Formats: sequence, C-alpha cells, structure tokens
Amino acid sequence: MVKIRDELGSSFAAVPGSPPVEWVRSEGLVDYAEAVAEMERRVAAIAAGEAGERVWLLEHPPLYTAGTSARPDDLVEPARFPVFATGRGGQYTYHGPGQRVAYVMLDLRRRRVDLRAFVAALEAWLIGTLDRFNIRGERREDRVGVWVRRPDQGEGVEDKIAALGIRVRHSVTFHGISLNVEPDLAHFGGIVPCGVRGHGVTSLVDLGLPVTLDDADIALRAAFEEVFGPTLATAS
Repeated sequence: MVKIRDELGSSFAAVPGSPPVEWVRSEGLVDYAEAVAEMERRVAAIAAGEAGERVWLLEHPPLYTAGTSARPDDLVEPARFPVFATGRGGQYTYHGPGQRVAYVMLDLRRRRVDLRAFVAALEAWLIGTLDRFNIRGERREDRVGVWVRRPDQGEGVEDKIAALGIRVRHSVTFHGISLNVEPDLAHFGGIVPCGVRGHGVTSLVDLGLPVTLDDADIALRAAFEEVFGPTLATAS
C-alpha cells in the first residue's frame, strides 16, 4: 500500500486537541444548488467558530459545473444537462449518479494555510483511496486531477479517474473532490473535462473492478484519516 505520508512529505493533520472531522453521507441524489447553499452556511459557521470541520459525501443528478477558469468553447453540448457556474477553481466538470462527490470543509487555521499543500493532500487522499483497490493513481504537472495509465488501450494512453476543485473563504475550504465509481462515462462527452483535450475519462468499474459506492466510501474514509486525521460519522 502507498504510504500517503511519504507521498505528501508530511500529513495535513489538525493541531493536537482538535475534534475529529464530521463524516457525513447523504443518500439519494442531492440538488446542486441546495448543496452549495448548505456548504456556504457550514463554511460561515466554521469560520465563526460555531461549527466543526466536515466532509460531506453525496451524489448529484446529471449536471455540469463551470469553475472560475472555464472556457466557453469547452461546453460542447450546453443543452444536454443543467450548467451551474460555481466559485471553485478549475474548468468544466461533470457530476452525476455513480460518481462519489466529497465536499471538504476544513479550517486551514487548524492545519496549514498553504493551498499548494492542501491540494497535494487532496491528491494524496485520492491516490491512497485508489491504492486500496490496487489501482495506481498518478499526478500530472500539466493536468489537474488523478490519472491512471491504460496500457490496454494503447501506448501512452491515460484516463482521468478523479477530479478536484476547491474554494477557500476566511481560511475555510469548500467544494472538494469527485471519484468516478460507476458513472455513465458518455455524459462527460458534453464538455471538455477540466479543459484537458486528448485524454479520456474512466471509472473503477470501467477498469474492471466490481466496486460499489459503499466500497468506495470505506476506502475514502480510511485514506482520508491517513492524511487529515480522525473522522466521526454523523447523520446528514
């Protein structure tokens, strides 16, 4: 198994004495606008010292989101699914059933106010999650997200399996990551995912693994705790 602390150089744990991160999972499909509104409320409460850190796992109905760097020509089929402008970094991405979205609301004042280190920690979290399924996820300096090599598809072929996009307000993070477990990969065809051309998109099931969202959630939580510290499951 990949040693996540070695991958990062150090952990992104909170200062000693901090409470565990709330680990919340919602069943069913969650409306995107409602999710953003809930994140906004939680981030404000964390910043004010009125609430603790939270990771929120959910699924959305099919939709596209446009990050702050989204280019209009990367929206190939604008009428295919609803499109939401969002304040997170990055470009266009897809969310839908079978994809695990994790919104990460952490107080960097308890950790490190270092965005590069935080992004590296998110990538290491995803790489550690994939490692639990014997999948080697990799970073790329010129492409965002986490990638897997596809020698079965040809020499040099790589597909994206996980994406990330964040926003920070008053040193509190929100938005987060998405991991393709078993989404309809054809739905990505309405955009240029994250503005990256010439590469494909894959999922755990597409790679031949009979993985469910429940399986992915177990792996995500274990890998998260290696990087960020303890969690405590709470009701959504």
